[in-house]
Amino acid sequence: MTVNERIRQARQVLNMTQTAFSKAIYVSSGYTAEIENGHRVANDRIIHLICLTFGVSEIWLKTGEGEMFQTSPLERKERILSLFDELNPRFQEYALTVLDQLLKLQNGQKKPE
Repeated sequence: MTVNERIRQARQVLNMTQTAFSKAIYVSSGYTAEIENGHRVANDRIIHLICLTFGVSEIWLKTGEGEMFQTSPLERKERILSLFDELNPRFQEYALTVLDQLLKLQNGQKKPE
């Protein structure tokens, strides 16, 4: 399996469309499609963005060796919930506000409210 095929596989495991995946790493969906279809080489910058954004193992992405994720999506969710539960209720509200703002930024809204 090639790097390009592993990128597609990771996106599919994350249950993301090419559009959502592309938006998250700040490239066009056409660019992602070209990578996944083998018409474009995934450069080190794209590989690094994918790994940083989605927790994909760089070794796995480049070589196919080891686990796909540094930590699984489920492990990340469990960690978030555990950390959230440890927060004082006042800080929990703040954390929710920050997450809402991050989501708005990610989805392309100009200014978080």
